[in-house]
Amino acid sequence: MIITDLLIIGAGPTGLFTVFEAGLLKIKCHIIDALPQPGGQLAELYPKKPIFDIPGYPAINAGELVDNLMDQIKQFQPGFTLSETAVSLRKIDDDWFEVITNKGTVHRARAVAIAGGLGTFEPRKPDHLENLSQFEEKGVEYFVKDPEHFRDKKVVIAGGGDSALDWSIFLSNVASEVTLIHRRNEFRGALDSVEKVQALKDQGKINLMTPAEVRELKGTNHLEEITIEVNGESQSLATDFFIPLFGLTPKLGELANWGLEIEKNAIKVNNALDYQTNIEGVYAIGDINTYPGKLKLILCGFHEATLMCQSVYSRMNPGKKYVLKYTTVSGVDGFDGSRKEAEKAVVKKID
Repeated sequence: MIITDLLIIGAGPTGLFTVFEAGLLKIKCHIIDALPQPGGQLAELYPKKPIFDIPGYPAINAGELVDNLMDQIKQFQPGFTLSETAVSLRKIDDDWFEVITNKGTVHRARAVAIAGGLGTFEPRKPDHLENLSQFEEKGVEYFVKDPEHFRDKKVVIAGGGDSALDWSIFLSNVASEVTLIHRRNEFRGALDSVEKVQALKDQGKINLMTPAEVRELKGTNHLEEITIEVNGESQSLATDFFIPLFGLTPKLGELANWGLEIEKNAIKVNNALDYQTNIEGVYAIGDINTYPGKLKLILCGFHEATLMCQSVYSRMNPGKKYVLKYTTVSGVDGFDGSRKEAEKAVVKKID
């Protein structure tokens, strides 16, 4: 059993920043996320896509923002339950909640913050392949959880976005053979990634097939071969793995059964006060919530997380008034020496 002060469901940018704001208030956090790594959509869908509306950054890649947030919160040592989905929520008493995941991991917390972005993510599957389910986890993979799993193997990746491009580039140094298939000649991913794939193709490290589409999967106990249609002609290709990366479909999933007030596939909250849901002690922040005037922006999620943490502090410390102190005065006391290190960095930059 995992016991914490604040349980955060969702490890996207809003969920990660919540750890920082909670840490300033001495609130211990633990995060649950269905994906195998923190970052949510930013890490899974477009890690190299530039974001232009983060204060202080004229432009920052999505993956870099995740790295910075992780670096910012490591001083508060949050716990993580990854590759698991929160499936049930119940209130034990007035002070505690219990959340259980699909793998049976039990979490207990004084408050729960739902920061699940647009909900849980399910991979978009190529539904034209009739025997796709037959080879799932037997050669068909929808995530690259451990690159070493593909060491010295033949891998076929399908897709035209950042995930397909990035993993093709990465696995070109791991797998014995990488083939990237896209149904169009143009890719949707970052130009830099497209250029890298083209360079690796020229070096013979990636087989690039466009416009092309996988039409059939073949094998006995494991995937052995795929049939590809290229420019209207079919050809067979021996492979060990097929990784279709067509993006993720957001869904509220089990959250919809928790007794929360739902409106247009989002959770209604009280934005006039603290982003609390209709269940006292359960909050919803970021893209997963809705209220009059709601904007689905990362910076709005950061704002909501900040105000929510103040409410969690009051819930945990009834009758105790929190006096707001700017971090320029109070510093950050998540770990020894953090303030001194930050001050040295600022001084060095000024010099």
